[in-house]
Amino acid sequence: MKVVQLGCGVTGLVCAEHLEHNPKVDELVLADKQTQPAAELAERSVNDKTTLLKTDASDISDLKKLIKDCDLVVTSVPSDMNPKLLKAALAVGVDYVDFTIPMKTIEHFDEIGKACEDAGIRALTAVGSDPGISDVFAMHGASKLDEVHEIHIKDADNATSTDYEVFTLWCTCDMLDEITMKAAVYNSGKIHWLPPLSRKEIYNFPEPVGSHTVYNTTHDETFLIPKFIKGVKYVDFMIVVSDGLARLANVMRRLGLHKKKPVMVNGIEVKPLEFVAACLPNPVDMVGKIKGSAGIMVDAVGLRKGEKCTVRTWVGMKHEEAFKLHNSTATGYLVGTGAAIGAEMLVANDVKGSGLFVPEMLPIERYLHRMRGKGLGVHEEIVAM
Repeated sequence: MKVVQLGCGVTGLVCAEHLEHNPKVDELVLADKQTQPAAELAERSVNDKTTLLKTDASDISDLKKLIKDCDLVVTSVPSDMNPKLLKAALAVGVDYVDFTIPMKTIEHFDEIGKACEDAGIRALTAVGSDPGISDVFAMHGASKLDEVHEIHIKDADNATSTDYEVFTLWCTCDMLDEITMKAAVYNSGKIHWLPPLSRKEIYNFPEPVGSHTVYNTTHDETFLIPKFIKGVKYVDFMIVVSDGLARLANVMRRLGLHKKKPVMVNGIEVKPLEFVAACLPNPVDMVGKIKGSAGIMVDAVGLRKGEKCTVRTWVGMKHEEAFKLHNSTATGYLVGTGAAIGAEMLVANDVKGSGLFVPEMLPIERYLHRMRGKGLGVHEEIVAM
């Protein structure tokens, strides 16, 4: 079993480290334009199954050559690259895993699924932490209810840094895009759009995260969950956004710095969003330099034995713990572990047949069992309303 891990940032390396320890994986190739972080993982390796390769994922011709003789390609690159990477996997007939699902894929889900079936591959998309773990929690909570009315997803992170006022622990371009675009909310059978960062509330997360301001943003779960939970009427996603990051998002929108269309700067084409992202610290550089915790909370609201209640499922981790045990941030560990579980389920043949798969389609309890086996405590409570 040969696996190519494409993209070796914080989340990709967490995923790679899990796969490196999987006895079914015989060879692991770490491929990225920047090989230094991957080299550090290779130095910590307890076996000789891992190799490094400098590559540019945007060069599809070279990518096809890289993955043509592997069994599985796992990508942790910016989400807008995923459609091209999946197309490359289809072309060479190799199984595929990514961490997020672009809107283009959601809009053509059935068509892409048919292409995967015709190619005889299993493509598992949107299987990080949120989306990924969050979708699994939603399906788990829904299974405890007789009727499901609402799903509420909350992403928590109270990380602090003495070096930076504004930063994000997720892919910088993706995060800036998320907080500057309109927010999608599923209500009564269709998607409604809210102005960017226009709806917020104070939410009390379990300790050690505590109370923080969360904002509605557009996330994959809002589009996926209604397809798989029968009768659900409302789905939304809210995320903790620091005051500094929220102010930056508002300034970016006013100045047009959230746009992806290139502008000319002294004769050079520059994408405004990528320029701002380049001015912020890289998430990989924040490893070991922050304090705080991260977590995912999912509330499934509905009827159980005739009474209205909430099934609350969550997972949390301290950044300091993630650094000590896994040389990562808690955010990176949750995302990378969520993806690694999905990849391992393909490797173990827990996912049958061929086609395009999302977390909602996985064997949910097997996924949760694997989570617990990787040191992530899955907490649950049922609260009467």
